[in-house]
Amino acid sequence: MIHPDRFEDQVMIVTGAAQGIGRGVALAAAREGARLVLADRAPLVHEVAQEAAACGAQVVAIEADLETWAGAAALAARALADHGRIDILVNNVGGTIWAKPYQDYEEAQIEAEIRRSLFPTLWCCRAVLPAMIAARAGAIVNVSSVATRGIHRVPYSAAKGGVNALTASLAFEHAQDGIRVNAVATGGTDAPPRKVPRNPQPLNAREQVWYQGIVDQTLASSFMHRYGTVDEQVAAILFLASSEASYVTGTVLPVGGGDQG
Repeated sequence: MIHPDRFEDQVMIVTGAAQGIGRGVALAAAREGARLVLADRAPLVHEVAQEAAACGAQVVAIEADLETWAGAAALAARALADHGRIDILVNNVGGTIWAKPYQDYEEAQIEAEIRRSLFPTLWCCRAVLPAMIAARAGAIVNVSSVATRGIHRVPYSAAKGGVNALTASLAFEHAQDGIRVNAVATGGTDAPPRKVPRNPQPLNAREQVWYQGIVDQTLASSFMHRYGTVDEQVAAILFLASSEASYVTGTVLPVGGGDQG
């Protein structure tokens, strides 16, 4: 599913690039000619940058906490300092930290889920918009989730619902500036085990039952009754990032085997 030179000379920021879908986007875009700025708060992002460079890409890696405005602003500033413009932003940071019925979430856990899965997208969109508006061009792809309708992760679902609303509203507001804003609502994805887990604490017996409930519901909600692959998610993200989607904006594309979220 590689399209040689599709992103030739395009400056692309990929957040959450150290693992999973973010890493897949970075490496595929590297093979398609993108000039990459990769961000993650895990040092593993530097290893992904080396992999991308081995594909022939011009790439820089940045460790940044994108749950903060300071981290997002520093990321945009670095991209502009190195390249003078930002053509594409792929917002990939996010993911469920805890899996449990809503009434079992603690106050701090609810706030942490929202910070993890909504604020990085809010901050990074805000950080790149001035440069894209000045250039009168740009593409933003937000990674959402079909879990906006799901069980045992209500705060995460609410955060991804916010990503969907942000996508539609930004697209409406900035189409006049030549900026397209879309989202991919990922379904369950069979990614390699995380090297840096979102929740480092092992699941107890009750938590294992709750997490299995998510797995069962995900498979039942998909028409195909399977998890997707990283490559299947990457293909949709890069399509929306590319000029092939030049007449697509304000769209949330579900990639969940028929689960519309």
